[in-house]
Amino acid sequence: MSNENAVRTETAQQSDDANTVLELVGIHKQFGGETVIENLDLSVREGELLTLLGPSGCGKTTTLRLIAGLEEPDGGEIRLRGDPVAGSGSFVAPEQRDVGIVFQEFALFPHKTAEENVAFGLHDLPEAEQKQRVDDLLDLVGLEAHRESYPDELSGGQQQRVALARSLAPEPQLLLLDEPFSNLDVDLRVEMREEVRRILKEAGVTAVSVTHDQEEAMSISDRVAVMHDGNLEQVGTPEQVFQHPESRFVASFLGHASFLSGRVQEDGILTPVGSIERDRVYGLSHEYDGADIDLLVRPDDVRAEPVPKSEANGQVMHRRFLGPSILYRVELGNGDVVGCMHNHDEEVPLNEPVAVELAADHELSWFPEGVRRVARDCTPGDD
Repeated sequence: MSNENAVRTETAQQSDDANTVLELVGIHKQFGGETVIENLDLSVREGELLTLLGPSGCGKTTTLRLIAGLEEPDGGEIRLRGDPVAGSGSFVAPEQRDVGIVFQEFALFPHKTAEENVAFGLHDLPEAEQKQRVDDLLDLVGLEAHRESYPDELSGGQQQRVALARSLAPEPQLLLLDEPFSNLDVDLRVEMREEVRRILKEAGVTAVSVTHDQEEAMSISDRVAVMHDGNLEQVGTPEQVFQHPESRFVASFLGHASFLSGRVQEDGILTPVGSIERDRVYGLSHEYDGADIDLLVRPDDVRAEPVPKSEANGQVMHRRFLGPSILYRVELGNGDVVGCMHNHDEEVPLNEPVAVELAADHELSWFPEGVRRVARDCTPGDD
């Protein structure tokens, strides 16, 4: 199935779902004559956390701003629970969309306590209901003991939880999170990813997050929408987009990726590291018999062992020490380059011959033959 057809099929399935909260249909956006988003279709289901993932400049933040009403599309339509909020001659102002936003900088009021920040959008409620709602949210985010604290008295993680509680207070039908962990220390990011996901699931909130961090997207999302150059490359669960990417961009963007050349034969795929059984390759039909393809291999799919030159099929060109593991870059006899991940105490000498073999115990994805590159995270100079 082609990438375009796969995206359309996914979108059609979502649109048929009666629990769809958000729909973007044929969205187009330009700035100064430059197309930023082109014909984007996407739906978000009730209660799910969907993450827009992609590199800087791919259009993910613009998409979030269009959903929020901070930008207006040049084409297409945005619907919330079936009601148009942008496009087709309609435009609903941001404050009337019932959409909450957690900004990258948290944007807390410095002169208000945590309790007052959370209560900010609840002035229309009777005082007793307002107090109960604030109490419930402070309990949900674990900040009951800090209700009287001002933002500058709170840690980064605590400030984020106040910002999240404030956005949840009016019970929006959709919550948007703009790079929610980018301002936190590395160690705190991991903790807060788990905490934010827990809070959103306990609150039963439908949410759309934006990030360029692959690990973040994989760890918190029910589904991931990978964007590139204003286009939607693939939508699926974290497992689907990682294990069975539908484009070379998705394969390379979601972690280290290498492409191993192969020729499809009746009984298997012939590669520079030996023959691979057909049933180890995902979705490869007999219509490709005799074709040249590229197999996607991750560093943990491949092993490289030092051997005498007469037994070798590759040579170690570069290494990167990652702490718990070492990432090696190995050039094979036919010019293919693959990344191999070894435990930190398994030293493989540089510039020495090695025998490379596939160690994967799962189905491998594949692509029509093309330019073969080792992953962007395993490039010359990383030794």
